[in-house]
Amino acid sequence: MDTDLLRAFVTVAECQGFSAAGKVLHRTQSAISLQIKRLEEQMGKALFERTSRSVLLTVPGERLLPYARHMLKLEDETREALSESPRGELIRFGTSEEQAGAYLPALLPHHAARFPETRFEVSCDISAALVERFQEGLLDVVLSIRHAPTQSGHLLGWEPMVWVVAEGHSPRDWASLPLALNPEGCIFRAHALSALGRLGRRWELRYVSQSPTGINLPVQAGLAVTVKTPRSVPEGCRIVGEEEGLPPLGQVEVELHRRPGHASGALAAFCEALEGSVADNQRVSAPQSAG
Repeated sequence: MDTDLLRAFVTVAECQGFSAAGKVLHRTQSAISLQIKRLEEQMGKALFERTSRSVLLTVPGERLLPYARHMLKLEDETREALSESPRGELIRFGTSEEQAGAYLPALLPHHAARFPETRFEVSCDISAALVERFQEGLLDVVLSIRHAPTQSGHLLGWEPMVWVVAEGHSPRDWASLPLALNPEGCIFRAHALSALGRLGRRWELRYVSQSPTGINLPVQAGLAVTVKTPRSVPEGCRIVGEEEGLPPLGQVEVELHRRPGHASGALAAFCEALEGSVADNQRVSAPQSAG
């Protein structure tokens, strides 16, 4: 079997669409459609059921998928084993700075012990920008906060959003609440402004930064209020809520995007460890969010 055709098949199946698969594989939608047509001709069976709204696997397609993944894994391992100058796999990982600070200090040494040749390229940005880069095929794995439903995002769980202010300060200190938030496009910012609007609370956007440091500094200095998850509350700050006049913010969804059609041991192990770390964090944060 032609592994290029199998890779296109697995990518379409995991992206649930030809257009999304084309972006990941850097090919046009028509080129992907042609590859799937050739594979279906070889198999003598339809592998996808196409409708105006979705692309779903047929029964033969579901049977082929695990075998296709296994063959692609063997191909990747064979190429690496026969390489004259073997280099560790490059994993292009995207996440926010705060998530990187929360998870990577423990994950990277553990991964390096198992896969010492692996190389990492870490990109930190707001979630919407990272997911867009993933869909363009520029990142292999993205840990993000869900902004809108996507075909590639796998839901890992939920995290509460909380208001944060410097210790010794209270939202009642200000008639017009000074805010320190991320730029437009951040879901934390959208939730904060929407909640304040529903409450009718006056506010001013005093500090805007894409960097957590740019947000944390004015908050720690007692100059502004911001929105975080419990795991990201900076030193010298505390969580405040309805008892001090601020509206509830609800929760955000945490999701993982993983490059389709690629099943190396190093990438699979990293994603598995990342999912475990997120789950552990949620168990630790649960008592805080309940209060």
